[in-house]
Amino acid sequence: MEKILIVDDEEDIRTMIADKLAGEGYRVEMASNGLEALKVAKATSPDLVVLDLMMPERDGIAACKDLRADPLTQKTPIIMLTALDATDQKITGLEVGADDYMTKPFSLKELSLRIQSILRRTTDIAGSSDVKVGPFHLDKNNLRVKISDEDIDLTSTEFKLLLSLIEPLGEPKERGDLLQKVWGYSNLSQTRTLDTHIKRLRAKLGKYGACIETVRSVGYLFNENAPVADDENSTD
Repeated sequence: MEKILIVDDEEDIRTMIADKLAGEGYRVEMASNGLEALKVAKATSPDLVVLDLMMPERDGIAACKDLRADPLTQKTPIIMLTALDATDQKITGLEVGADDYMTKPFSLKELSLRIQSILRRTTDIAGSSDVKVGPFHLDKNNLRVKISDEDIDLTSTEFKLLLSLIEPLGEPKERGDLLQKVWGYSNLSQTRTLDTHIKRLRAKLGKYGACIETVRSVGYLFNENAPVADDENSTD
């Protein structure tokens, strides 16, 4: 039974989401602000966090940073809830570590489907448990990545994205295919989510971020033979 932490300062929204998810068999924890969110997350180890952006005391951006900075929650998937006109904040939320976002007002059914899609990422990675490409070593069982024996801290979404770029090796991956495989999206309306995650993934790979090449009008290609950038000029 997966555990979901719902963080929102509006009690009616927290209760509405909690009732929906509890009715689907999830265990639900709740917090009313960003400060409380980290305490509850550390105490209960949720499998996913639904995090509102606009909250008093400590907003969703700061709370997301807190969750990503703590070893206990740095890999926990986060869905951020944003206002309709908060475009810049949506991008910031993705850049600081959110896995996905939904715009208020939102459909409870769609939220449930997004949660299901994200939670499946840790269980639907098929094939050999280890993938080795050049200096990259991906451990599918533990969702861990090493480059030249150095651990790279990736969220479950970032791991799935990197794996989807690599397999099958040498083939360009279309945007729509990546959005479907990693996030479960059926159209290209969420390209900002993909592009922001690519940017974040390149930054985490450091000088090896150059291995993720942009293919104009198509999507992205993982090229293990790409020239490695100098440390001070690594891809961001």
